[in-house]
Order: sequence, then C-alpha cells, then structure tokens
Amino acid sequence: VQLQASGGGSVQAGDSLRLSCAASGRTLSVYARGWFRRAPRKEREFVALMPWSGDSTHYADSVKGRFTISRDNASNTVYLQMNSLKPEDTAFYYCAAASGRPIATMKLGGMDYWGKGTLVTVSS
Repeated sequence: VQLQASGGGSVQAGDSLRLSCAASGRTLSVYARGWFRRAPRKEREFVALMPWSGDSTHYADSVKGRFTISRDNASNTVYLQMNSLKPEDTAFYYCAAASGRPIATMKLGGMDYWGKGTLVTVSS
C-alpha cells in the first residue's frame, strides 16, 4: 500500500487548505484513515481520525472545530479540510491507515501504513 499526501503549501493565518491522501495498491475502504503532523523540533502528534465505518470522527483538541476529516472510499482518498489556520499549525502532515486497531492505539500512532509528509506553513 502506498499513501500519497498532497495539498500542502504556504498560507497566511486565517486561511484554509485542503489536504488529500490517495491510496494505491489496496482498497482501504475497511481501513481507518488518519492524519498526523510533526512540527519543527516537536514530536509527531495525532490530528484527526475516521474509522473505516465513517460513522465517527476524532480530532485533537488543538484542531477541533477548525479541521474536518472526510473520506471517499470510491477513490481510496481521505481529505483534511483545514480552516482558520494558525502559525502553530505549521508542520509536516502525514496521512496513515490502519485496520483492526483500537481508536486509542491509532491516536498514539499505531497505524499500519504511512505516507510521506506534505508541508503546511502558516505565517502570521
């Protein structure tokens, strides 16, 4: 399985971006899909997660109300709509997928597949 994230860029505070993560090599409709990020000089952190069923979403407190995760199983793609961006959102964003793992485990980074990061830079 290969995950390819795209959509990163440089924006001003308050702007919006939408990240996409396309999967190839296997249908991921029964996989949970998530987003993580790593800011400069910081540890990787959980951002958003959607179980394979799509019946719930989970967000880090720092992005709740501003970011929205969604998925299109037909195209094997997951999205992260990021609104009201802040300078502290600056990071490499990584998409990931997992199957059969508890939500808590996935939030801690327990995922099966990872994509390469896409850089989001938010200036004030």
